[in-house]
Amino acid sequence: MLATFSLALGLFAAKVQAHGGVIGYSWDGTWYEGWHPYNTPVGQTSIERPWATYDPIMDATASTVGCNNDGNPGPNQLTATVAAGTAITAYWNQVWPHPYGPMTTYLGKCPGSSCDGVNTNSLKWFKIDEAGLLSGTVGKGVWGSGKMIDQNCSWTTTIPSTVPSGAYMIRFETIALHSLPAQIYPECAQLTITGGGNRAPTSSELVSFPGGYSNSDPGLTVNLYTQEAMTDTTYIVPGPPLYGSGGNGGSPTTTPHTTTPITTSPPPTSTPGTIPQYGQCGGIGWTGGTGCVAPYQCKVINDYYSQCL
Repeated sequence: MLATFSLALGLFAAKVQAHGGVIGYSWDGTWYEGWHPYNTPVGQTSIERPWATYDPIMDATASTVGCNNDGNPGPNQLTATVAAGTAITAYWNQVWPHPYGPMTTYLGKCPGSSCDGVNTNSLKWFKIDEAGLLSGTVGKGVWGSGKMIDQNCSWTTTIPSTVPSGAYMIRFETIALHSLPAQIYPECAQLTITGGGNRAPTSSELVSFPGGYSNSDPGLTVNLYTQEAMTDTTYIVPGPPLYGSGGNGGSPTTTPHTTTPITTSPPPTSTPGTIPQYGQCGGIGWTGGTGCVAPYQCKVINDYYSQCL
């Protein structure tokens, strides 16, 4: 498995700077190769549904927001069997560049004995895992996506033991909040769940994609670079309540008032400036000013954002 994983990472290395997606899955010691979006679809076989680009989805209502595709299966679509209660790990191309944002995992039950031929846009999805703001503040804290990066660019979700057996799609998603509109990265794989329970999701736990998110959701419109974000410790994860939680959706993540030190890499070249405290002063693609008003300095937060602090 490790040799195959290393090969997959090597194949994806040239595209890392262009964001990316899920490149494979593993459970019970078995590796399942993901879809290769920049290879010809001819001859590709995978449990993962095809997806075509590393680019983010920046419209929460886009027709591709379900599985980063048009919803249709691949020409040689595979299905993997997994027992309820099993932990499934999804792997992203390395090194994932966006540590600020939530991780979510959904299941969508297919209507028959197989998901073959089922368009994922027709499914009802329920959320079985989420991780938003884990510690610190919205502007300086540790996020689920940061934890994913720390875990070798992987995320592990356990299939609830109470989920009824049957044919399902599993949808792993990371949402990047370093810029607005938020960047959504979903991919899906085809499963048969065995040995399940009898707790079907309630109507309040079910959503469609598109339809599960809106462009005005608080969890998709949060600005990490405001003064309020430097002290706010609550973040609302988009989507329905977690399966089995009995909640009403938009699950809040609340953390203590702690802070995480920011990166203090050398800032971009700047001139004495006009940018106020907490304003953006650099980053990939930034075309604005780079000079901060005294006494603040332009400090690198990540590759995409430098900030006057």
